[in-house]
Amino acid sequence: MPCSDNIKSTTTTITTTKTTNTNMKFIATTSIILCLASQAAAFTSTTTNYAFTTSLPMASSDEIRVMVNGMPGPMATAAAEACLRKGLSLSPFAMTGPDVQSSSITVVDDVTGTQANIRLIPSTEKDEILSSLKETRETFGQDAILAIDYTHPSAVNSNAIFYAENKIPFVMGTTGGDRDQLMKDMEASNASAVIAPNMGKQIVALQAGLEDLAVKFPSAFGDYKLHVRESHQKTKADTSGTAKAVVDSLKELAGDSVYTYDDIEMIRDEEESKEFGVKEEYVNGGHAFHTYTLTSPDGTVEFQLKHNVSGRTVYAEGTADAVKFLAKKIDQGEGNKIYSMINVLEEGAME
Repeated sequence: MPCSDNIKSTTTTITTTKTTNTNMKFIATTSIILCLASQAAAFTSTTTNYAFTTSLPMASSDEIRVMVNGMPGPMATAAAEACLRKGLSLSPFAMTGPDVQSSSITVVDDVTGTQANIRLIPSTEKDEILSSLKETRETFGQDAILAIDYTHPSAVNSNAIFYAENKIPFVMGTTGGDRDQLMKDMEASNASAVIAPNMGKQIVALQAGLEDLAVKFPSAFGDYKLHVRESHQKTKADTSGTAKAVVDSLKELAGDSVYTYDDIEMIRDEEESKEFGVKEEYVNGGHAFHTYTLTSPDGTVEFQLKHNVSGRTVYAEGTADAVKFLAKKIDQGEGNKIYSMINVLEEGAME
């Protein structure tokens, strides 16, 4: 059954008064910038799309009700606000963590003034969740529900199985879990989903470029040593999924078979995050700072790539774009596939 172990708050009302501004900065050495630019027109996704012989119908994006699971957690709440901002309607109920009492909250998008009242049901209350799902479908249509998941790494696999078993298309923004098993389970279940470690448009473009470079120029940085540092707010339980994805490409470029995800240096300490360049208001208010360094064997040459995000807006809006993309694909008879955010970007579906 779905779970959101990291959500401990018993807050019953959420009213956001201002959309978080997102400051993004991408820094790369000249060689990487030039190479990315030369390949920009030829981005090709290496993500596998699992095709199936059947496709479930889906209401159009202006008719669906988005069940944002993980509220009152800040990332899930930001995603809910972004959905409202982009003209999507929220489901009248959503799942929350097992330690959060049943409650009603109000989600407000300050930009449009749109708001929605949501009843949060603990993930342990299976019967109530299924009853609410049935009632919502009877009211809005059998295919009107689409889920967003921003819960906890430990809940990724079980939540995905729950969505598939109940024929709920979903956007998985939660990182962690057993990703290989996740893909196998969703393939076997004929699920319709967007699954990605990062929902930010510019970062997705960067990932696509690096994947392309790794395929076209393997071992271009042969024997270079890779070092990765990433900083997030202390409530993030797992290693950055974005860092893992970028490391996969950089390992190909460096011909490095030794470096593992365990070698990624995680920063979750407030003072260390500040020393890493995070502004104080974002240390616990949401940030994602990454630095990747490739150093030549003799230490005379160093390449460095950075992407630093303060706030959650870029991820939240990318998530809402993914919802619209998935609803459109299903409506066109192209559901029952696992899409990535690179697919969303290639479609031109990120506003």
